[in-house]
Amino acid sequence: MDDLLTIPDPSITEGESRPLKEFAEKAYLDYSMYVILDRALPHLSDGLKPVQRRIIYAMSELGLGGDAKFKKSARTVGDVLGKFHPHGESACYEAMVLMAQPFAFRYPLIDGQGNWGSADDPKSFAAMRYTEARLTPFAEILLSELHEGTVDWAANFDGTLQEPILLPARLPHVLLNGAAGIAVGMATDIPPHNLREIASACVHLLDHPKATIEDLPVYLPGPDFPTQAEIVTPPAELAAIYKSGSGSVRVRAVYEVEDGAIVINALPYQVSGGRVLEQIAQQMLAKKLPMVDDLRDESDHENPTRLVIIPRSKRIDIERLMSHLFATTDLERSYRVNMTLIGRDGRPVSADLRQILSQWLEHRIATVRRRIEYRLARVRERLQILDGLLIAFLDIDEVIAIIRREDRPGPVLMQRFGLDDIQVQAILNLRLRNLARLEEMKIRAEQDALRSERDLLEKTIETKARIAKVVRKEIIADAAEYGDERRSPIVEREAAQAFGEMDLTPVEPVSVILSQGGWVRAAKGHEIDPQSLNYKTGDGYRAMARGRSNQLAVFLDSTGRAYCIASHTIASARGQGEPLAARLSPPPGVTFEGVLMGQADALYVIASDAGYGFIVRMESLWSRTRAGKACLSLPHGARVLPPAPIVDSGAERLAMLSSGGNLLVLDSLDDLPRLGRGRGVRILQIPSARVKSREEFVVAMAVFSPKASLIVRAGKRHLRLKSGDLEAYLFEKGRRGKRLPKGFQRATSLEVE
Repeated sequence: MDDLLTIPDPSITEGESRPLKEFAEKAYLDYSMYVILDRALPHLSDGLKPVQRRIIYAMSELGLGGDAKFKKSARTVGDVLGKFHPHGESACYEAMVLMAQPFAFRYPLIDGQGNWGSADDPKSFAAMRYTEARLTPFAEILLSELHEGTVDWAANFDGTLQEPILLPARLPHVLLNGAAGIAVGMATDIPPHNLREIASACVHLLDHPKATIEDLPVYLPGPDFPTQAEIVTPPAELAAIYKSGSGSVRVRAVYEVEDGAIVINALPYQVSGGRVLEQIAQQMLAKKLPMVDDLRDESDHENPTRLVIIPRSKRIDIERLMSHLFATTDLERSYRVNMTLIGRDGRPVSADLRQILSQWLEHRIATVRRRIEYRLARVRERLQILDGLLIAFLDIDEVIAIIRREDRPGPVLMQRFGLDDIQVQAILNLRLRNLARLEEMKIRAEQDALRSERDLLEKTIETKARIAKVVRKEIIADAAEYGDERRSPIVEREAAQAFGEMDLTPVEPVSVILSQGGWVRAAKGHEIDPQSLNYKTGDGYRAMARGRSNQLAVFLDSTGRAYCIASHTIASARGQGEPLAARLSPPPGVTFEGVLMGQADALYVIASDAGYGFIVRMESLWSRTRAGKACLSLPHGARVLPPAPIVDSGAERLAMLSSGGNLLVLDSLDDLPRLGRGRGVRILQIPSARVKSREEFVVAMAVFSPKASLIVRAGKRHLRLKSGDLEAYLFEKGRRGKRLPKGFQRATSLEVE
């Protein structure tokens, strides 16, 4: 089929054909390479994309240096499009604007006059017919050596002009201002860095060529964005990013507290203050930020970033509030790092930090060598000319006579004085008025100076080490002239955490009541008498837990599974509540035996009526699913006992009462293990066969202080056991305990007084 689908190709002679598959593959690959090499990726040498390079070069050719007068941006764009870059004017102008925005480029290359956009709205710049521009002094690091034989030149798109293929950057600009772009099958995201830190890393590599990438974070700890927001990525992660060449950097806004108000005075790179306020306002409208009262944007010319957040009261935890905002708004952003660029060999490559710096240094050394060789050639040429001029000066009369007498004085001068063609041309090009200036002393002085320079240049290019010293000296000089302090501090902060549903709930006392039929309700306050509430016909009170409205209510079912419900979402106690089975997904046929509430570190004793139990932390019972989680393993035939809260695990006792009338008291809870789930240890010994047949089992459990009294109830009768009376019932765990007095051997409950 491919052989039948053909398409004419102008490059193929008439009568030839090419399979469509082959033609499509070649066309796509050509387009891909164009996008990769000529549009999206920066070059290692100067860190620029083609359109940026052409804009900078065109402005330099227009004489728009750092000390020149401003010219209309339309003039620059016109020159770029007409001479070097035949593409859309809007794309060209936007690339020019980007290089002029101080909030976009760490070291802007263009000095703009007029409306060039703002950090809040980078696209709000005026049309190019209104704005004016010139190059910044910093752009000199890209252009100063352009005409010194340091770069190769190529014809422009119509072959009428020459343009530099690359610019001779004196510093690794690809890391200074970074780059971002999407090509075909690859992308790049190189963050900006501090000039002084980059220079220090380069100098270290020049001084220690065998230095490893692990040595570089000492000199280059991380990116340096144009804004003063904090980099909160740990140094170890930053080092790993530089080692692999990819990763992400987290940047967080900087704030301070003024008279109870939160003032944000630095935003992450490329973050709009208006967008941040909009995100916070949306949360306020959705009632997800009840602790925020008002927002204000007080940014002005003196304070480019000043966003004010007014908390609802002074009791608000500001650090916790800001942690939520960092997690849910653009006050904290992650920036992808992907150091992909075009290497020295003209191929795209993903490199680590050391590879980029070492390859750039190799390129810089080669560039300086070309510059020295170019200068050396000029010096030698000038010395050659001076030798000829000195000969002409010594025989000036004869030289003038030959010029006046001969139709072709050049060959005669060459034969008479032993001159070459370059020397003769220099003599013949002299104006008559300049002959008097050919003083021997001046010529010899210039010769001496040039010979000294020639000797120095020849000595310098003898070895790579001497050229490296020149590179080192120039890097240090440029760092001193153009460098500045780091703007983005690198600090270690705790990870941002958004508010959970419970965090946004007003904190107030609440009581959760569980009925025998598995219905649940919640009442405000702790003074609720659950027995006095109205229950459905055939239903009654089973258990109650007291806690706070921002806590979870934990329910234990008859199989030993634990379930969670946010207490503030439970139906009000003004009615009869709601069935737990509608909110949860318990196994068929189970019943709910108990309810607990408390902080994450609250302790409870949970046990089965087979006499086994253990101590558990509240957070171990929390479950995120409707199906709950297994907690208490039940022996065959056993059931769950209502859990007992622990106030002071180091100074409390545990009592267990069996249906056979045996009472056992543990003098200390230290004998019980702390588990997350399981059966626990045997506390009160009951034969498993009797539990299985339900002949005997534990009917009650209580945790109490050694000074408290224990009340044993059997029907309408009760037995009060004071602290001294309980000594007779103290046993080690796993014992049968002691039988209660006659009349209480069918006791059904324990109470603490």
